[in-house]
Amino acid sequence: MIFVTGGTGLLGSHLLYNLSQQDVSIRAIYRDQSKINQAFKIFQFYSAENAQSLFSKIEWVNCDVLDVVSLEELMQGCETVYHCAAIVSFARRDFFKMMKINRQGTANIVNLSLDLGVRKLCFVSSTSAVSSDVEHPENPLVEKNKWEQTPETSGYAISKYSSEKEVWRGIEEGLDAVIVNPSMIIGPGNWDESSLKILRTISKGFRFYTAGANAFVDARDVARAMVQLMQSDIKNERFLVTGTNISFKSFFDKVAAQLGVKAPSILAGPFLSAIACNLSWFMSLFTGNRTLTKDSVRSAQATTTYSSDKLLNALKDFKFKSIDDTIENAVNGRIK
Repeated sequence: MIFVTGGTGLLGSHLLYNLSQQDVSIRAIYRDQSKINQAFKIFQFYSAENAQSLFSKIEWVNCDVLDVVSLEELMQGCETVYHCAAIVSFARRDFFKMMKINRQGTANIVNLSLDLGVRKLCFVSSTSAVSSDVEHPENPLVEKNKWEQTPETSGYAISKYSSEKEVWRGIEEGLDAVIVNPSMIIGPGNWDESSLKILRTISKGFRFYTAGANAFVDARDVARAMVQLMQSDIKNERFLVTGTNISFKSFFDKVAAQLGVKAPSILAGPFLSAIACNLSWFMSLFTGNRTLTKDSVRSAQATTTYSSDKLLNALKDFKFKSIDDTIENAVNGRIK
């Protein structure tokens, strides 16, 4: 039996589709019933004829990662665990909520994995939990870099690093585990959620871009890397899973071309971005929905590159899909 948290999310649904191809039993927890249908649509996109039979392999149970009593019952007899569930937010008001769900939820999964004799755990962290090389900040980020928290470190990054520490604690206590640190994940899904909001924004003719750069990775690749790491003898290691390093301008241009819309053409420097951030804060007073924060604006202006060499060396036949393939797949698989 395989136990999965966060199975209704972008990455979680791709992981479940990957696992469903195998002769295994899967138990996945959810909090929102409507999200299960979104996950099923991912199965339909990839395998219209077999979607129902593959999806039926999953036993769905309503449960929260903070509900230790229910988790203990559901994790009984599970040999492996994939922990994908987390809150992603760059709004400072969500910090304590993220620490509770991301860190404490991970602590619960780790503790129960130890208590129940789970053979191996896969934890989904983030590139946000990987710091740059202090002595050589121009180098691509790698797994061994020492964590450095600064006044600019986002609350989300702190919550994911704190979650990782719970996994490392579990490893010290005898748990076998692997940690993956994906960059911005792109794939078929709901464009009103997660990193896919960026596709929705471009589809509406957004005119601005920033001078920053980051890495984008295909949801299929992250799911595949997770499964291969779990099925290998590799344990007690963390791996960056980051796909393609690319400027935001180039990424926006590729998405716009795939959508058949005009590409963003106005450079939004720090000053203009700060104005937009303040305007977003003001509008949130009326709408309750803030689209830009200081942390997200800072991230959009930064140029950050990553190296996935450790993963590629560990999984000899692993190759990332091209960014063009990733974007085309995400556009074609939009869920409404």
